Amino acid sequence: MNLFEDIPEKLPEELVEILAESSHVRIERIVSDGHKSDEDFWYDQNENEWVLLTAGSAVLEFEDRKVELKPGDFLLIPAHCKHRVASTSPTEKTIWLAIFYG
Repeated sequence: MNLFEDIPEKLPEELVEILAESSHVRIERIVSDGHKSDEDFWYDQNENEWVLLTAGSAVLEFEDRKVELKPGDFLLIPAHCKHRVASTSPTEKTIWLAIFYG
């Protein structure tokens, strides 16, 4: 499998695919195409999330700051750290590799 292959041309919704998982960890490929969180929506996850932006660009918003991401940038989001996707690139696919763990 290749992280950059088999991506549909049109994505009305974000594409989320589980690449591997066990009882303690889940690895996902997430593909965004100009997607962002709804204005009143915040993620409040029970798991830690380590995320690597591999293509495109994005802005993650936290309660106290915004973080701009470009390819190669990664971030650890602790469990219950409220966050949202403020924006992703409208001109190219944004591809994330996300690892969730307890």
